[in-house]
Amino acid sequence: MNIPYLYDAGVLIAIDNDDRRMWARHSLALEDGRDIHVPSVVVSQAWRDSRRQVRLGRFLAGCHVVPVGIETAKAAGILCGKAGTSDIVDATVVTMAASLGAIIWTSDPDDIRTLIDAQDIKPAPVIRTV
Repeated sequence: MNIPYLYDAGVLIAIDNDDRRMWARHSLALEDGRDIHVPSVVVSQAWRDSRRQVRLGRFLAGCHVVPVGIETAKAAGILCGKAGTSDIVDATVVTMAASLGAIIWTSDPDDIRTLIDAQDIKPAPVIRTV
């Protein structure tokens, strides 16, 4: 059984900057048959110029870009309230990862950890740093 991955904007930015280590990690995940999820709001956070982000566009074609529905949006807002934070994108990442049982890949492990701690669910999502 392969545990899915969920990527935050730090992963997309690393890919956009042609970070070879992140490309290698992603390639290994695909070879292992992992499902790769990216919340649509994470794409919004990282996407700036279609003409310059061709590499990122190709990368996203190999991921499940997940729309944020009303229940996930509400849960992310509630989580921000519990954690005393305002970053709804990070809260959406944590909310989706918890529902999928996914490993979170992030460049902001401290912010993600704060949200996971406030969520107080077991088992808590695992964090991997970009």
